[in-house]
Amino acid sequence: MLVSHRGFTLMEMLIVMAIVGMLVAMVGPTIMNQFSNTQPKAARAQMGMIETSLAAHRLDTSSYPSSLDGLIKNSTNKPSWKGAYIKPSQLLDPWGEKFKYKSPGSNGRDFDLYSLGADKKDGGEGNNADLKNWE
Repeated sequence: MLVSHRGFTLMEMLIVMAIVGMLVAMVGPTIMNQFSNTQPKAARAQMGMIETSLAAHRLDTSSYPSSLDGLIKNSTNKPSWKGAYIKPSQLLDPWGEKFKYKSPGSNGRDFDLYSLGADKKDGGEGNNADLKNWE
């Protein structure tokens, strides 16, 4: 008895590859756009965690740290310091840069906390926009 093993022809394989390529071309940018839109949301969530850590530091020591490093180590040797208040990796924005911090802040705020966004420059729009705790 003869058994015939029939496979796919080259033409069938090329058609399938073309269809898959078109699907990737149509769906890929949408998926990548959704991913880039999540980074500012993640940065806002991280800023919230840092603000909570800053509040805990202030409750313990009666002052805000002079830099974000004051949340990780007791650089002022205050006996009331009960940190670390946050992990070092949580001080980095989704683009790998350390959040910017200034205490006291401008315009009477206790502190300013911000990220320069994806472009790592002042200003910008969309994914490149600066994220600030006062906005």
